Amino acid sequence: MRNNQIKQPRSLLLLSGLALVLAATPLALRQDTMGQTATNSTSNIRTVPSGTKMKFKGVVISRDADTVTIRDRTRVDYQVLLTENTSVKTHGGFLRGGKKYPVTDLLRGLIVEVEGRGDQQGQLVAEKIRFNESDMRAAITTDTRVNPVEENQQRIAGQMDELYAVAAEARRETTVAHERISALDDYDIEETVAVNFRVNSAVLSPEAKQQLDELAAKAGTTKGYVIEVAGHTDSTGSVAKNFQLSQRRAESVVQYLAVNHKIPLRRFITPLGFGQSDAVADNTTSAGRAQNRRVEVKMLINRGMTRNTPTTATDKP
Repeated sequence: MRNNQIKQPRSLLLLSGLALVLAATPLALRQDTMGQTATNSTSNIRTVPSGTKMKFKGVVISRDADTVTIRDRTRVDYQVLLTENTSVKTHGGFLRGGKKYPVTDLLRGLIVEVEGRGDQQGQLVAEKIRFNESDMRAAITTDTRVNPVEENQQRIAGQMDELYAVAAEARRETTVAHERISALDDYDIEETVAVNFRVNSAVLSPEAKQQLDELAAKAGTTKGYVIEVAGHTDSTGSVAKNFQLSQRRAESVVQYLAVNHKIPLRRFITPLGFGQSDAVADNTTSAGRAQNRRVEVKMLINRGMTRNTPTTATDKP
């Protein structure tokens, strides 16, 4: 007799543990055309027609606020609504009332008997919930073992989500960096100045100096720039002479900007004289020749240096 009493709690503990394992196992959807209830096609939770009285036995597999999900012996789940009128007790013996429990004590893995009626949402509104005291002890034992494992899994899942977010941010920053590197050879024209000269002269006029002063002031507030200098002449004189003259004009502009405005030489693209080969006006007229006696100065901005840097989570205030 004593051996039987010892074996019974162990059997109940194993049965409760097995029920919890089955509850955590994903189920395939199935159809059941028997009875008056209909099965939800996406969650295997069977609805209960409104007003229909129902009584069944199953195991608690989950709990969410005021509802619990209970799986019956045919592996069909029911959504059970708990109200302030729900009576939660252990089974009472002969001439004995059962022990009352709060609804919060309905743990996963607890084998229960439920009685109630369906509501408009297809839930079973529980009127009575009964269970054995030994099943409650077994559910408590199982819950204390399973909960730490699940909490650890949730913590790991949270860490994985954080790692995925960091990896995604790193990929985005890498893409932006590649784009910036690819754009290092690309330039946009920020400012253009045409400085004109007198006939056969490479000397800067006061007006030309003022134009260069304005360009240098803008360069002082700009990052990632270079200056392109190209000298030109009109068609008067020999081709060889005009190439030399255009080169001197370009060099006089570079010298003025470097000496008077301290622009580093590394900012200049090698100045070049183009002679009379690139006229912008008619060389047969005096006004046209005056326009062709020029040095074109362009301030170029490097696209790779001026692209916006991505803002990371640590950069935000």
